[in-house]
This record gives sequence, structure tokens and C-alpha cells, in this order.
Amino acid sequence: MNYQSHATACIDAGAQIGVDTKVWHYSHVCGSAVIGERCSLGQNVFVANNVRIGNNVKIQNNVSIYEGVTLEDNVFCGPSMVFTNVRTPRCSFPRNTSADYHPTLVRHDASIGANATIVCGTTIGEWALIAAGAVVTRDVPPYAVMAGVPARRIGWACQCGETLPRTDATSTCGRCARSYHLTAQNCTPDASD
Repeated sequence: MNYQSHATACIDAGAQIGVDTKVWHYSHVCGSAVIGERCSLGQNVFVANNVRIGNNVKIQNNVSIYEGVTLEDNVFCGPSMVFTNVRTPRCSFPRNTSADYHPTLVRHDASIGANATIVCGTTIGEWALIAAGAVVTRDVPPYAVMAGVPARRIGWACQCGETLPRTDATSTCGRCARSYHLTAQNCTPDASD
């Protein structure tokens, strides 16, 4: 075993967990979950069957990652944020098979704030920043800063996490000096950086 798990963690047979990953108190990893290297799963994290988690992912306390969710490398999931996997749940008409689940993809280096909700069937673009408490109901472009209920784009984020100054064509991060080309619909890093 090349990962660390607290004595109270429940890791089902068959789960694949990468080198140097840490699974903390009262967390549960199901048998067909795949978790990469150097990840951190905080207290009371649930990882369902068929979930895929990349390398260097940090999942804070009280997060449930349900079947159909994929997290690429370097994703951050804030405390008590929520993923869903069924759009129209009913107790009287259970929807609990893989065919019922709508896949959710969180691209590399995206960050999701505390208590945010990610409605299933969405893709969160790379380097996106989801504000605490936001409810994401549609796809999020790369580098977008999303806030509100439902979440709306309120700006663009640098790779270092700082919000970029609002300009028409080019924006330079005040913290790390990376440059970006901005349009009304997208943000792309300057190729020379």
C-alpha cells in the first residue's frame, strides 16, 4: 500500500489509489473508484464507484463525488461543495443505474469553492474558478470566474488564481504577470508566456 489512510476510513476492495495519496477520517472510497497520486481526501469524503480522480487533486471535508464525475489533475474541491448525478430524482421512481447518470467533467486546475453545487451534465473548463456558494447549471469556459445562483461569469481568472483586470483585448495579471487575450466569450493565455 503506497497511500495513507486513517483507521476510520473505509476503502472497498478493488479501489485504485495512487502513491502518496492521503485519505482522512471517516472517508469512504468505493471499489471501482480510481484516484491518482498525491491527492488529499479530507474528512468525511465519499467517492462512488466509477469515479475518476487525477493526480494532485485536493478534496476538502464533507464532499461527495458521485458516479459519473471525473476530476482531472490539480482540481480543488472546497469544503462541503456538492456534485449531483441525476437531474430528476424521485424516490418513487429510482434512478440509480449508470444509464441514469449524467456525466460531469472538471478539467485540470479548476477550483470549486466551499458550498458550491455542480449540477450534473456540465463541464468545468481548465483553470476555471467557481465561487463559494455558486450553483453551476451549464458548461463553464476555461479561465472563467463564476458566481451566483445560477452561476454567471463575472470575470476571468489567471492560472495563479487572481482575477484578471477587465480590458478589451489583452490583460496582464497583477500578481504573476502572465498575459491573456480576452474576448466576450473566452480567455486564452498569451503564447509567449
